[in-house]
Amino acid sequence: MAKRGARNRNRKAGLEGGKFPRFWGTHACEAAFNNPERQIRWIRGTREALAQFDLPSGIPVEFADVADLARLVARDAPHQGIVIEVEPLDDMLLDDVLSGDPLRPLVVLDQVTDPHNVGAIFRSAAAFDAAAIITQDRHAPPESGTVAKAASGALEVVPWVRVVNLSRALEEMAEAGYWRIGLAGEAEDTLAQVLGAGPVALVLGAEGEGLRHNVAGHCDVLARLPISSAMESLNVSNAAAISLYAIRMDRGEG
Repeated sequence: MAKRGARNRNRKAGLEGGKFPRFWGTHACEAAFNNPERQIRWIRGTREALAQFDLPSGIPVEFADVADLARLVARDAPHQGIVIEVEPLDDMLLDDVLSGDPLRPLVVLDQVTDPHNVGAIFRSAAAFDAAAIITQDRHAPPESGTVAKAASGALEVVPWVRVVNLSRALEEMAEAGYWRIGLAGEAEDTLAQVLGAGPVALVLGAEGEGLRHNVAGHCDVLARLPISSAMESLNVSNAAAISLYAIRMDRGEG
């Protein structure tokens, strides 16, 4: 993993409407407790739920009932008896990721804005040892409880790099020796046919629209997943999981 302390500390991504993110659920909260880079503002939960955790010291803790906790989070959010308010992690720099292990793939998301999908992709990235998630600043969700819950703890362990210009970031990846593979349903070659032995950057676009023209033009090759003709496409988080698994298997790491 890229060094967590090596970030741009001049700004923090993830503040939505001036509010600090609130995480809920046992996996997301426990992962936040275990991340020394995560600053936690307060903890609230039921006595039963909080008894499961080794709570960090020096953080305000307040006991609350289930109904009170429900008012702190999104409607019908499965808080599992615990809610915490956190500060967004400091930004990770792309250079720090590119100087890391070249055999770990990068995952580049082009205007994937649904927080459930982004969170699920983080979970797959952690499961298949991806080096980082790269998104554009203006077209990605902020850190949030929804992302953290879907990521099931992976938000704390997979670096999230936010860049101003995705095409420029892809150029920097090429300069660092990465083979940039864009997933596109209309591509002639399958992912298995275009994988190589060197560093890989997997580029995925939003559902429906797919990759933007300029982003696709900054990929070395476009590839598709060989799915049945009975289904037109896959959910972007499913496509990410399958592709990361394929990359891992191609390198004999299964």
